[in-house]
Amino acid sequence: MERIYITTILIGFWIQSSLLVSAVADTKQLKLWPMPKSVSYGHERRYIGKEFELKTEGSKYNDGSSILKNAIVRLLDVIPAGHVIEANFSSFNPSHILKGINVVIRSSNDELQYGVDESYKLLISAQGDLVNLEAETIYGALHGLQTFSQLCRFISKTRAIEVHQVPWIIVDEPRFSYRGLLIDTSRHYLPLPVMKKVINSMTYAKLNVLHWHIVDSQSFPLEIPSLPKMWNGAYSREEQYTMADAAEIVSYAQQRGINVLAEIDIPGHARSWGVGYPSLWSSTECKEPLDVSNDYTFKVIDSILSDFSEVFKFKFVHLGGDEVDTSCWTSTPHINKWLQKNRLNASEAYQFFVLRAQKIALAHGYEIINWEETFNNFGDKLSRKTVVHNWLGGGVAERVVASGLRCIVSNQDKWYLDHLDATWQGFYSNEPLTNITDTKQQALVLGGEVCMWGEHIDGSDIEQTIWPRAAAAAERLWTPYDKLAKDPREVVGRLAHFRCLLNQRGVAAAPLLGQGRVVPSEPASCYNQ
Repeated sequence: MERIYITTILIGFWIQSSLLVSAVADTKQLKLWPMPKSVSYGHERRYIGKEFELKTEGSKYNDGSSILKNAIVRLLDVIPAGHVIEANFSSFNPSHILKGINVVIRSSNDELQYGVDESYKLLISAQGDLVNLEAETIYGALHGLQTFSQLCRFISKTRAIEVHQVPWIIVDEPRFSYRGLLIDTSRHYLPLPVMKKVINSMTYAKLNVLHWHIVDSQSFPLEIPSLPKMWNGAYSREEQYTMADAAEIVSYAQQRGINVLAEIDIPGHARSWGVGYPSLWSSTECKEPLDVSNDYTFKVIDSILSDFSEVFKFKFVHLGGDEVDTSCWTSTPHINKWLQKNRLNASEAYQFFVLRAQKIALAHGYEIINWEETFNNFGDKLSRKTVVHNWLGGGVAERVVASGLRCIVSNQDKWYLDHLDATWQGFYSNEPLTNITDTKQQALVLGGEVCMWGEHIDGSDIEQTIWPRAAAAAERLWTPYDKLAKDPREVVGRLAHFRCLLNQRGVAAAPLLGQGRVVPSEPASCYNQ
């Protein structure tokens, strides 16, 4: 009955709205980011009532985890943009006041995993006092609420929140199922409130994977309960995460529809491991890559992934595998002896290490993501459950999917946020499916990810380095290809509006003009920067 109920509403809205809205919206007139799949709108105004409330008539979702309830609280907090609502609602036409939103969710399941249905339909009638939102899952509904929030704006003349261009009919779903942002807590520690602010900002652009590059050569800030000395590799006692902290980040992100992808980058980026456990080093002079000849190395990896599996529930784990300098192995006597005994050269030992680590991850129920060097060196040997993470440049994705493996695109010349000379226009134009025309191979490109490497990033500058360039990539990953602008100049007004919206919500997004992380050049409206 629920499906019939909402479908009847949808058909009724289409008939009712046909006289008031354009069948194909002029996107240049819209202030939505990322652009939805299908949009129709009108020219009337409605106002958010003082007692705006959540209704769930016809929904199968019982909200036992309070995801929907909390999302409505956040919605009503964010749309005023800090303004005080002083409207005299008694002077408004009662038919112009929206009293609430009815959210109909078909699935009772709120498990968050890769590939969850994120589609939604948002309907605001020219008559009636309710916004209607329909979604298959709670996570599609969250995206619908984000879109609705962008239809709302505070108007100083009436001192109320206005919903403009009513009636609205928006039917939407993502183009790619993986839309990620990498943050790096090994080069600089990021306090938990900073990480949570980043997660909040991701939801505004409909990104859905936080790739947490937790540890690297410089530091090991995360507690590993089964290996308590791992923490010795942190910069300081004040710059450490407990496993409870990690669980809090996972829960916080899940409440907002974001998966957390945990990474340990092995064997090459792991010098910090040996601060607490020196036997993991190849030698005191050669501290990375990890000692391939020592079985204890793999027992440690097994222990870490065992502890990970208690907290990081995303189906994927990232095992790194990039930038491995094997000269340490050949120059260290006991490892060189092991190589000769096992009839392996250095590159074969690199393959041995990666494949053994993959087997450990698979045993813990994970599928694996590895950086592209593993594919470039021995792609046909990788587990078929491997996702290859492209970063070095173009042309990799097409070779990966032609081999039958899956791929994530993050080519550094376009989607590395720490490259401050990479402009938002390049972020917007970077196409993950370049030169991939076979539909079966296109399906193997899971999506893409923008990378906020932390060498020159900490809590003081991370937001303005991420935004608004990450938003440009977010539209590329969300919006249907035929709805994307062929020339980035066509979207500059919308992106400028979204950047200002981020500022209004307390996100320190930098101006569009100039390179990444620039400051305003002169006094001017936010919308002209």
